[in-house]
Amino acid sequence: MQKRGYLTKNELQKVAYWKLPRSSGHVEKNNPDYIKDITACAFSAKSERARIRVLSCLDGVGLPTASAILHLFHKDRYPILDFRAVWSIGVESYDYSFSFWWDYVTFCRELANRNDLDMRTLDRALWQYSKENQ
Repeated sequence: MQKRGYLTKNELQKVAYWKLPRSSGHVEKNNPDYIKDITACAFSAKSERARIRVLSCLDGVGLPTASAILHLFHKDRYPILDFRAVWSIGVESYDYSFSFWWDYVTFCRELANRNDLDMRTLDRALWQYSKENQ
């Protein structure tokens, strides 16, 4: 996918179902060419705000699913925005804004760097900690 530079409809459907099964049907409304255009734009964007926000133009894609798309398919390191992982770092109240998401990304990158972890390992650890302790 990274060489290709965009997601297919099938790839988007899989990510959406994995992240939010209950609302994943909304991604069905997206035309394959629209998915290609939007994801290509997001993956080539220079600004972080554009990367995450343009993905939200897709039906059925909010910040949590957009964060999963970036996590799984972008060359840069992104955590997945998930209530469990957010709880694990001591945040109990938040909104799905760019500012919150970017603060979370920055925090997770710094935490991963300090502990010599890849983002996927950190992401899973935060999720698991919440599952066991929340």
